Amino acid sequence: MSKSPVTPQRPASRAKPWSKKAQDVPPTLPPGLPARLAAASVLADVIGSGHGVDEFFSGEPVHPRLAGLEPRDRALVRSIVMVSLRRLGTIRKALASLLERGLPRKSGPLEWTLITTAAQLLFLDVPDHAAVNLCVQAVRHDPQSLPFASLANAVARNLARLRETLTDTDPLIDTPAWLAARWRLTYGDGGVAQIAAANRVEPRLDITVKSDPEGWAERLDGDVLAMKSIRLRGHTPVPELPGYEDGAWWVQDAAAALPARLLGAEWGERVADLCAAPGGKTAQLAMTGAQVVAVDRSAERLKRLAINMERLNLSAETKVADITTYEAAPFDAILLDAPCSATGTMRRHPDVGWTKRISDISTLAALQAKMLDRAVSLLRPGGRMVYCVCSIEPEEGEAQIAALLRRNPDINLDPIRADEIAGESSWLTAKSELRTLPYFNPSAAPGLEGMDGFYAARLLRRH
Repeated sequence: MSKSPVTPQRPASRAKPWSKKAQDVPPTLPPGLPARLAAASVLADVIGSGHGVDEFFSGEPVHPRLAGLEPRDRALVRSIVMVSLRRLGTIRKALASLLERGLPRKSGPLEWTLITTAAQLLFLDVPDHAAVNLCVQAVRHDPQSLPFASLANAVARNLARLRETLTDTDPLIDTPAWLAARWRLTYGDGGVAQIAAANRVEPRLDITVKSDPEGWAERLDGDVLAMKSIRLRGHTPVPELPGYEDGAWWVQDAAAALPARLLGAEWGERVADLCAAPGGKTAQLAMTGAQVVAVDRSAERLKRLAINMERLNLSAETKVADITTYEAAPFDAILLDAPCSATGTMRRHPDVGWTKRISDISTLAALQAKMLDRAVSLLRPGGRMVYCVCSIEPEEGEAQIAALLRRNPDINLDPIRADEIAGESSWLTAKSELRTLPYFNPSAAPGLEGMDGFYAARLLRRH
C-alpha cells in the first residue's frame, strides 16, 4: 500500500485530554473497544516484528497485550487477527482503493485499526454499526491517529457499503508473493492456485482418539476421516468437549498424525521422538506400548508435553537436549519431526506467510541436515526412522532426504505403501515418500476438505 501523505481531516469530535487527577484512574473504555485495540496491537506485532500469533494466545499467564480481557474477548481478538492475516492481501487492496491519497504518514496505529476493521466488516459476523463505531473510537484513542478519525469513519462506512465489490476472487492475492512464486515453480499454476485457495478457508479441528473413532465422532459431532482421525463440525472450546478431561483424545491435524503411524512402533521397542513438543506424536508412539524418549531443546515445551501426557494417562521419558549433539544408546526406531518453515500449516497458522522470509528456508534446511545426520547415528543396525516436516518446500523435504541418501550409504529409503495411508496413492511421490498439500481432501463429507501440507520419508539403517 502506498503511503503518500494526505491532508489531515478534522475529526468529528476530539476526546478531552485527561486531567492530572484523571490520569491516576484511567476512564473505563466502551464495551468492545479493548478487544479491538488489542487486535490491532497484536496484528502490528505479528507483521511488524515477526512474532507468531501463538505467542499471544497460548499458555499462562495471559500475554500483556490481552491483559484484562475476558476469555470471550480474547477469543474475539484471536478471530480478528487470524482473519486479518488470512485475508491480508484482499484487505490491503480494498483499503488502497478507498484511500485515494494513500495511508497518512505518522498516523500511529491507523493502518492496523483499519485492517482489523476491514476483517470484521468483510469476513466476520460483526454488525456494521458496531465495527464502524468501534473503529472510530479506536482511532480516537491514540494521539497519533486521532486527527484521522473522520477519515477512518468514511473508510469503514465504505467498506460496509461496498463489501460485495471488495472481496477479491483471486486466492493468490492473499499469498505472499515470494511464496506464490516458489509454489508455482514446484506445483505449477494449478497447484499454487489450489494451495492458495485452501489457505483462505478457516480449517476445522482434527483430533486423534485412543480408540473407537466412530463412537467419538458421534459424541463430538464429527466425521471419521480415512486415516481414522476425527474432524469436528462445531466450534466448541476444546476443554469443554466430552472426553477432554478424561484424556480420551488430543488435538492433531490429520496429516500430522500420519508420520507416527508410518513409523510402526511396537510394544517394548525403544523409540525416540526427536523435537517432540507439543507431544501429539509422542502420545501416538506411547499408545503402542513402546518405551518412548521424548527429546526437545525447550524445557518449557517439554513441561507442557508432560502435562498433556498426564491428562492422556500415557507415559514417556523426557530429555532436554539439542538434537544435533544428543547422545544416547541406539534406538530401535526414531521419529524426527524437524523444525521447518511450516509453510504447510498456513491454513491454521496464517501468520507463517507474513513472518517467515525466503532466507529462513536455507537456514532451516542446514539445521535439518545436521539433525538427520545425528538421528541416523542413533539408530541401531536394522533400525528405522521417519523424517517429517510440515513444510511444502522441497529443500526441506524431498531434496533433504535425497542429499542424506547420497552422503550416507548405510541408509535406504523404505517405500511407503498406499494401503498405509488409506489407499491415497496421490499422496505419494514417485519415490513413495509422503507428500500432502493443503487442498487434499481426507473426508468424503462436503465442507470438511483440506489438511496440513506435510512431507515424510521412512528410512532403514543397514549396518
